[in-house]
Amino acid sequence: MHELYQPREIEAAAQSFWDAKKSFEVSEQPGKDTYYCLSMFPYPSGKLHMGHVRNYTIGDVIARYQRMQGKNVLQPMGWDAFGMPAENAAMKNNVAPAKWTYENIAYMKTQLKSLGLAIDWSREVTTCKPDYYRWEQWLFTRLFDKGVIYRKNGTVNWDPVDQTVLANEQVIDGRGWRSGALIEKREIPMYYFKITAYADELLESLDELPGWPEQVKTMQRNWIGKSKGMEVQFPYHQASIGEAGTLKVFTTRPDTLMGATYVAVAAEHPLATLAARSDTALQAFIDECKSGSVAEADVATQEKRGMPTALFVEHPLTGEKLPVWVANYVLMHYGDGAVMAVPAHDERDFEFALKYDLPIKPVVRTSAGDLTPAPWVAAYNEHGPLINSGEFDGLDFEGAFDAIEVALIKKDLGKSRTQFRLRDWGISRQRYWGCPIPIVHCDTCGDVPVPEDQLPVVLPEDVVPDGAGSPLARMPEFYECSCPTCGAPAKRETDTMDTFVESSWYFARYASPHYEGGMVDPAAANHWLPVDQYIGGIEHAILHLLYARFFHKLMRDEGLVSSNEPFKNLLTQGMVIAETYYRLEANGSKTWYNPADVELVRDAKAKIVSAKLISDGLPVEIGGTEKMAKSKNNGVDPQSMIDQYGADTCRLFMMFASPPDMSLEWSDSGVEGSHRFLKRVWRLAQAHVGQGSHAPLDVATLDDEQKAVRRAIHLAIKQASQDVGQNHKFNTAIAQVMTLMNVLEKAPQATAQDRALLHEGLETVTLLLAPITPHISHELWQQLGHADAVIDAAWPTLDESALVQDSLQLVIQVNGKLRGQIDMPASASREEIEAAARVNENVLRFTDGLTIRKVIVVPGKLVNIVAS
Repeated sequence: MHELYQPREIEAAAQSFWDAKKSFEVSEQPGKDTYYCLSMFPYPSGKLHMGHVRNYTIGDVIARYQRMQGKNVLQPMGWDAFGMPAENAAMKNNVAPAKWTYENIAYMKTQLKSLGLAIDWSREVTTCKPDYYRWEQWLFTRLFDKGVIYRKNGTVNWDPVDQTVLANEQVIDGRGWRSGALIEKREIPMYYFKITAYADELLESLDELPGWPEQVKTMQRNWIGKSKGMEVQFPYHQASIGEAGTLKVFTTRPDTLMGATYVAVAAEHPLATLAARSDTALQAFIDECKSGSVAEADVATQEKRGMPTALFVEHPLTGEKLPVWVANYVLMHYGDGAVMAVPAHDERDFEFALKYDLPIKPVVRTSAGDLTPAPWVAAYNEHGPLINSGEFDGLDFEGAFDAIEVALIKKDLGKSRTQFRLRDWGISRQRYWGCPIPIVHCDTCGDVPVPEDQLPVVLPEDVVPDGAGSPLARMPEFYECSCPTCGAPAKRETDTMDTFVESSWYFARYASPHYEGGMVDPAAANHWLPVDQYIGGIEHAILHLLYARFFHKLMRDEGLVSSNEPFKNLLTQGMVIAETYYRLEANGSKTWYNPADVELVRDAKAKIVSAKLISDGLPVEIGGTEKMAKSKNNGVDPQSMIDQYGADTCRLFMMFASPPDMSLEWSDSGVEGSHRFLKRVWRLAQAHVGQGSHAPLDVATLDDEQKAVRRAIHLAIKQASQDVGQNHKFNTAIAQVMTLMNVLEKAPQATAQDRALLHEGLETVTLLLAPITPHISHELWQQLGHADAVIDAAWPTLDESALVQDSLQLVIQVNGKLRGQIDMPASASREEIEAAARVNENVLRFTDGLTIRKVIVVPGKLVNIVAS
């Protein structure tokens, strides 16, 4: 055993051993407990960042621990390889996205392997390869035939620079999240997944997920947004334009119907279009509204603006004429694109009515009284008895709901209904680097799915996009085809799918990645699924996780899987954060500097007082800790850390510095401390192994001091088992091992039993660290005399008898101050402990001349003498 800890050699040897033995390749083994541990797969951006390292180390620790429990553990990895970053990088570097993507995958795979992850690489999937997306297209055609996927015109966020549709979440402050361009509203043909058909089940089956954080389930419940309300119809008869009909709105506050003083419609609403026929100013306003974001969050914070139309609708119960306004705070894709405005009891309507001097009629008595003077107060939105509502006066919310529904049904102008905030999922993207949508447009037959025997529709990989929309739309060799139904000349769809589609089912493909008989092999899928532990960032709490749950239900309904939910347990890891440094430039911008390029200046007490740039010695501002990001230049290159300290040190620091669900603050000194600890473990093991063989441990002959050492060993096993296996608190498990090391380093080594006890302690340290620092554990296990590899070893077994103490050392206090200790048999009664404490020489000394008023015994810990 080499005298010094040499991580480079140790880690290379361990990884070569695992590769040669195919240690992590798994197959279905009927009768053996399975454990499917999965971390969210990465986008091949070029290199790993510390967020990746943390995420995959957490998953690896769990996977390795479960393997030590004797389970058949699946831990796969793949690549979320389609998407706009590849397209943008390709344009910048004048290369095909495929080339850029595959080169990045090769490099990142090497990096991942250097971490020593227990991954079954034989199951690797790459979503941009035809053997993967072929099955996505296969499912698409089946769902299209069933109507679960449909095509219709939709109002979308259009990024004029990236020339594509953006999801609401990709619009930030009215601009594209990547390009920064002002977003326009456009109406274009789109393909939609009918996720709303599963809204009730997606909501209700959240109750089947006790292993998910409540925060995530709440976010999903809010996103689905189930609400009971009333569908209300406002008739209109516009003789001047020869139009008649009803304006439909949905409201969760039908009790306020008698307080409606106007109606507002979205810019895209048919009534707005109707009113703008003869009103050029209104048309201009509508066009302006269409250039804004369709993101709900943006609409909530923007200035409320509107224009009146020449149209009126009738109040369904009173017949009163209510003016129709076009307003920018009404969204066409939420509800019915129209609202009944009750300014007295809705903050947005209140703000709008004040601005445009529209009537405000209170109809609910709230804690603020019967009036609603400006400014708005939250109480105006309360439920309460109705006022100014005619026959409904005095009714509470429930009573008013029922009575108003009866009145509306009589006039055939309304009824109660349940509505969801969730909208169908638009998946069309006007980009090149994505999965082709397998539809052919025929002038005779319409939209025709590509037959199964013609799949996959292969995306050409040698295209260099220029940013002007999709190159596919300018490639006759791609889009020219024959109709599968009638054989006439037809045109292939040139839109590609949202990349959320690929990441919505990859977890199932891992179960049978090479299966060619279908999307998944049902037998293999049902053997492994659902995933036992899923790990990923909280930023995926809504969209990715919701879409994956939806897809799992789609696959279930196609007979591909039997379970209802894809992920039993979810762990959302915290961010990796680091200090930021910058200089303020003359134009007001900030130039950010990497922490590695900055030197900290400390005072005499080692407190940081300032910072300076190493290259020029001039000061930089300390910007505080923030998530590691390119934009703040505060990232630390994992590869440089691995090269300098080894993967085990990086893994140990990541798991020790913070619980996995909390943010982790990067610390160079913390990394160095983790490295020093591994050197301590190595040094103690090397000294022990260097002394040669040892006798077997005879537990029956241990003296008290040796029993205390063995107690520390098994206390560490007990605590680490709880921390790793039950609570995923790897930091406290590591702390237990560090405490044990302190005991072992001080333990005597004079006798054969001492050495045997130290051997048990070192074996325990090795096994407890094996999931966290697998390389050094691999080497130590061999050096400690084991023929089998530690990867095949079981988690250490707790000997409860080792925790039993014959005697206990109790602290003695007099009036709360420490005055000594006493040793007592573990079986001693309170009375025996009190009697021994009273005659202790320190107690006698500190109570001399005083009267003992009370003796407090805390079993196993202390005795407090209260005297005066």
